[in-house]
Amino acid sequence: MSDSTALTITTNNGVFADPRNFNEGQRVAKALSSSTLVPPQYQGQAGYANALVAVDIAWRMRMNPLMVCQNLHIIHGRPSWSSQFIIALINGCGRFTPLRYEITGKGDDLACFCVATEIATNKDLKGPTVTMAMAKKEGWATKPSSKWQTMPELMIRYRAAAFWGRLFVPELLVGIQAEEEVIDVEPVNVKETTSAGSLQKLNEKIKQPIAETVEDAVVDDDELF
Repeated sequence: MSDSTALTITTNNGVFADPRNFNEGQRVAKALSSSTLVPPQYQGQAGYANALVAVDIAWRMRMNPLMVCQNLHIIHGRPSWSSQFIIALINGCGRFTPLRYEITGKGDDLACFCVATEIATNKDLKGPTVTMAMAKKEGWATKPSSKWQTMPELMIRYRAAAFWGRLFVPELLVGIQAEEEVIDVEPVNVKETTSAGSLQKLNEKIKQPIAETVEDAVVDDDELF
């Protein structure tokens, strides 16, 4: 595992690593939040903080911040990768041959698992099998308007790829689930504890011009909350 692929390792690449990075990260986040090319969760003042976190993730993974924003979706208050992005990470990391999808059966007997060959060892790595029976028992295929009902062969491939990734390259996914996984899980009600006054102070702080020097970028925690 290296700092180029693992978000969990402390490096000097992150936005929050030092004041200089934080200052530069704010500039990038403001540019992203002003763009209509990013999802609504990152747009405007309300999406600025999300954009800053996305920039931190991008820098730690050494990826383009715009690409991360376009593929890191916020669903039920939780970040989630698009399944296409997970597949691209696996196929593009250079450690494995492209994912192969082994599909059997039809209808309720439909099943799929992913296989990829580890280049260093020439060993085939087989992921967990996903079945329509599993999808129905877990409630994925029975939710109203579920894509499992209209395009099961695509959804079963996405889920099999996500399972393979979590098992063999967790450092690439950094613990973030696939978008379809989060959608299939019922949202959890979380009690709001942040005061309106604290949110107002944070919004006022975001509106202020970004510091031009590293010294100016150092902000007292008491000023934010």
